[in-house]
Amino acid sequence: MYRKGSPYLFLAPYLILFFVFIVVPVAIAVGLSFTNFDAIQRPQFVGLLNYVNLFTQDLIFLQHVLPNTIIFSMIVGPGGFALAFFVAWSLSQLSKGPRTVMALLMFSPSLTTGVAIGVVWRIIFLGNPQGHLNAFLLNWGFITDPINFLANATFIMPIVIVVALWSSMGVGFLAMLAGVLNVNPELYEAASIDGVKSRLQEVFYVTIPSMKPQMLFAAVMSIVGAFQAGTIGVVLTLSNPTPHYAAQLMVNHIEDYGFIRFEMGFASAVSVVLLGIIYGFSATSRKLFKDD
Repeated sequence: MYRKGSPYLFLAPYLILFFVFIVVPVAIAVGLSFTNFDAIQRPQFVGLLNYVNLFTQDLIFLQHVLPNTIIFSMIVGPGGFALAFFVAWSLSQLSKGPRTVMALLMFSPSLTTGVAIGVVWRIIFLGNPQGHLNAFLLNWGFITDPINFLANATFIMPIVIVVALWSSMGVGFLAMLAGVLNVNPELYEAASIDGVKSRLQEVFYVTIPSMKPQMLFAAVMSIVGAFQAGTIGVVLTLSNPTPHYAAQLMVNHIEDYGFIRFEMGFASAVSVVLLGIIYGFSATSRKLFKDD
């Protein structure tokens, strides 16, 4: 006999976990953002002081962290999204066997931990002649002395962006690959009859409109991934803050104040601001990919 409470019973495990590990921590972070809290003594209510200090007194945030975060997210977010769609569409043109192997190879970097990524890429950018990039440039005569890439403010952010794009083929990429593969072939036939001739026209007039839910999911995942990708710069440079704050992102700023300086109230304020930024970009993505 069907009971009205059955759906809620099945949803209960997810709802409980979501409430405990998402809703409660967010609520606590919002509450702590209005306090002065050092993780030892009781929080002291200070109102909006943390937010005022963040946007008026924190010169590191205003001059380095916020611009770095915007530049990084504007390149890695849309760039990773476009790259994931292009790779997904390209793999959809292959037969099942090669497509499965290539999809696994593309997806595997996203499963790699930040420490492992740092070990691999540090070997490439080591600041001595044994570093792969320095060895290549020295052997071909492009430079006469090795460059310390990971201590030079000019190179740190581009390197972090490259590594982030390399590891951006995550679940959003798999969602788009599934979306491309599940487009009804009859739509392409109908589009051909209506005058669509090239593969590029098929992509814009058939493929993308047919997989908007997958595109939305991938867009949100790209945005969240771009704004939370703070581990790469730290593990590459082995320091937080990064040298000259060249790759200091909002996540690194939160870790700096929260777990190094133990100014939990201020760190919570930064995290709330970051949450608001992510929500704003996610809402924009929903408007771009809505069905109508």
